[in-house]
Amino acid sequence: MGVEVSRLSNGLTVATETLSHIESVALGVWVKSGSRNEREDEHGIAHLLEHMAFKGTARRSAWQIASEIENVGGEINAATSVETTSFYARVLSEDVPLAIDILADILTESRFDPEELEREQHVILQEIGAAHDTPDDIVFDRFTETAFRHQTLGRSILGTPETVKSFTSQQLRSFMDRQYGADRMVVVAAGDIKHDAFVREVEKRLGSFRAKADSAIPQYANYVGGDYRENRDLMDAQIVLGFEGRAYHVRDFYASQVLSMILGGGMSSRLFQEVREKRGLCYSVYAFHWGFSDTGIFGIHAATGQSDISKLVPVIVSELQKTSETITMEELNRARAQYRAGLVMSAESAASRASQIARQLLLFGRPIPMAELVERLSNLTIERLTDLSSRLFSTKPTVAAVGPVGALAAYEAIRDALPNADPALRKLAV
Repeated sequence: MGVEVSRLSNGLTVATETLSHIESVALGVWVKSGSRNEREDEHGIAHLLEHMAFKGTARRSAWQIASEIENVGGEINAATSVETTSFYARVLSEDVPLAIDILADILTESRFDPEELEREQHVILQEIGAAHDTPDDIVFDRFTETAFRHQTLGRSILGTPETVKSFTSQQLRSFMDRQYGADRMVVVAAGDIKHDAFVREVEKRLGSFRAKADSAIPQYANYVGGDYRENRDLMDAQIVLGFEGRAYHVRDFYASQVLSMILGGGMSSRLFQEVREKRGLCYSVYAFHWGFSDTGIFGIHAATGQSDISKLVPVIVSELQKTSETITMEELNRARAQYRAGLVMSAESAASRASQIARQLLLFGRPIPMAELVERLSNLTIERLTDLSSRLFSTKPTVAAVGPVGALAAYEAIRDALPNADPALRKLAV
C-alpha cells in the first residue's frame, strides 16, 4: 500500500506504512529539535529531556510507564540527535492504543519531578565520564567541536557536567514548550497497522497539542576545520581526518554517501584493502559521511598503534588523491549495491522503516519512494564522483587525534599533502 500520510487540524503529520509480513507495530513521535536547538546556557538539555521523559507524568509514575508497556510485551525508548529527538515504542498491533497513550502522556503531562531530575542528572554525569574514558567516543566529540568551532552543531549532545547539573525542572518545561509544536513533529507507525484507525487514536491524544513551536531556526552552520590533539598514555591512537560534507538537500548528498563507501565502506573498500590488508597499519579504518539540514561532514576514522601513526596518514591521504583521479565502474557498482541493499534491508525492519519515514517527512516534507532513491543511485557516474572527490578534499581539513599521537604529522603537513595543495607542497611521503 505504500506510505499513507494525514495531517491533523493542528498541523501534526501522521504517517503509516502497512508491512504485511509483520505482526507487530513500531511507532513513535519524532520532533525536529535536538542538541542544535539549544541556547548557549542549555548545552545538554535536549538529551536530559529525553532521559526525563520516562520519569513520571501526571497520570503515571516512572514505574507505571515501564510496567504498563512491558506488561503487554512491548518496548519503549527515546533518542536525541543533533537535529531531532524521538520517543518510540514497539508493541503488538492490539496494543497500539496503549503505546500512543503513553507516548502522548510523556509529551503532554511530564512532571519533571525535582528528585527524579537530580537522580537523572547523576546518571548523565556518569555517561559523560564514561564517554571521556572511551577514546573512540571522545575523538568524535573533539572532531565535531573542531570542525564547527563555537557552534551548537559542534557541541557534544551530552552537555558538560557544569551545564547538566545546572538545569531545573522549569528549564526543562520551558525548553519543551518552546521547541515542541505540531508543526515540527511527526507521528509514524510501521507494521501491522491500519492508517485510519491509527490517525483516530493520535487525534484523540495529540489533536489538541500546541500548533506551533515558539523558537527560532538554528543559526546556519559554518564549517571551519582545524586541528585537535590530545596525548594520552594509551595502547592505541584514535585519528579522524575530515572535510566539509554535503547537506541532505543538495545534489551531491547521495554521491557523497557512495564515495564514502568506495573509500571505506567495507572490507573491499580502498582504505581497508590498502591500509589494513596490504600494509597492516591499523586494526580499524572506515569512511563516513554525515548529512545535516544545511551542511555535512565527510571523514575517515582509523585506530592504530603508536609505531604506525607516521605511516598511516600519508597512505590515507594518497588514497584520497587517487579517488579524485580515478574510480572504477566495479567500485561504483559495488558501492551502489551496498547502498541499495542497506535500503532494502532496513525496510524489512518495522522500527527502521518508521524511523526512515519520520526523517524523510521532517527533512523533505514527504516520504521518498524506494524507486526514487534507487534512481538517484543509478544516475551517479564515475565523472561525477571523481569531480566531487576533488572538490570535497579541497576544503580545509579537520584533524582530531586522541592517544599516543606524538608521531602524527603536523597539521600543516597533512593539509599541504591533500589534493587541493600545490604538488610542490606534497611532502608527506607514502
